[in-house]
Amino acid sequence: MKKPIAFFVHHQGRGHANRTMAVAAEFARDRPVSVLTAGPHLFEGFARDIEIVTLPDMIGAGVPTPRLYAEPTPQVMHCVPLGLAEMRRTMRGILDHLDARDVGLFVVDVSAEIALLSRIASVPAVQIRMHGDRGDIGHVGAYEACVGMLAPFDERIEQDDYPASLRAKTFYSGGLCTSVDHIPTRAEARDKLGLDSEREIIVAVTGGGGSGTPYAPLTVAARAAPDALWLTLGPTHREGHETDFSNLREMGWVPSVTDYLAAADIVVASAGDNTVHEVARVGGRLIVMPEWRYFGEQTRKAEALVRLGSAVQAPVWPGDLQGWRDLLARARTLDVANLRSLYAPDAAGRAAAWLEGLTDELWEGAEKPAALQIAAN
Repeated sequence: MKKPIAFFVHHQGRGHANRTMAVAAEFARDRPVSVLTAGPHLFEGFARDIEIVTLPDMIGAGVPTPRLYAEPTPQVMHCVPLGLAEMRRTMRGILDHLDARDVGLFVVDVSAEIALLSRIASVPAVQIRMHGDRGDIGHVGAYEACVGMLAPFDERIEQDDYPASLRAKTFYSGGLCTSVDHIPTRAEARDKLGLDSEREIIVAVTGGGGSGTPYAPLTVAARAAPDALWLTLGPTHREGHETDFSNLREMGWVPSVTDYLAAADIVVASAGDNTVHEVARVGGRLIVMPEWRYFGEQTRKAEALVRLGSAVQAPVWPGDLQGWRDLLARARTLDVANLRSLYAPDAAGRAAAWLEGLTDELWEGAEKPAALQIAAN
């Protein structure tokens, strides 16, 4: 029987779960697959046969005493409050599952601490790579503890300051997009959505992992380009003082983001992995406005996109008419081929093949008596 592959999936937003499902769907049918997550609902309706292990939700769990709360966090870790029963149950659940299923590879998406836990438990782990300023001892230690890293993006948008030794153990799948729906032509998309075939259309889209796109700057944008139709997809954040304009419409969550992206002349979006690759998949012109994330994840990805000429960016959301006009003018000059080239239609399959190949390579000959023994320490 093939060695099982297990995934730890962070439940903030939908991106981690969607990426896991895209990769797991490409595994051989006889490969046992399990997912450990505090968000089992994210996998409802997934067609492939996988085992779901529900973990406690540690987000927001309260530390029981002020004295425990006052204990400093060690530099090798990021989020390890003391005294949490939910954390003990999470770690115990992970260890029990890895042991009971004799897991051959543990794919961590994402947690530096759990990658370290896997190494301590003697289970080979792969960490999903994310952009950001992650040169701290906690991240580097987790990367070094892994048998490899999986970067679900093109190597061309790797950070210049990422260490060569860690780059060498990273597999770049190419731009992984979890959307698989049909990409209509611009005319088809506009006809389907009932949009003007000739008007300039600018779509602002955000994911579900943050606080949403700020609405106030978009009202300024609508004034700056009054002949354009501005559409927002996903949650927007209002401060309460905004003035609405007739050429700015909030669509909320929509059935097919792809249709709107295909209909757009310009897309304004955060720098989330899947969001960027959704725009790349349809070949859009991208204004990238990174949301705040730990370790500057989206900021560093946006920098890489701009460096390649695949997107344009403003230092902050423009608050004046000319700032928006200048930004839009730069976006209109983008060559859509630059961003499109970062999307890889076979990225999920490439990632799955690498993970399965690595698992088999690690355990080749495991049925034979072990030739190596652990020395006394």
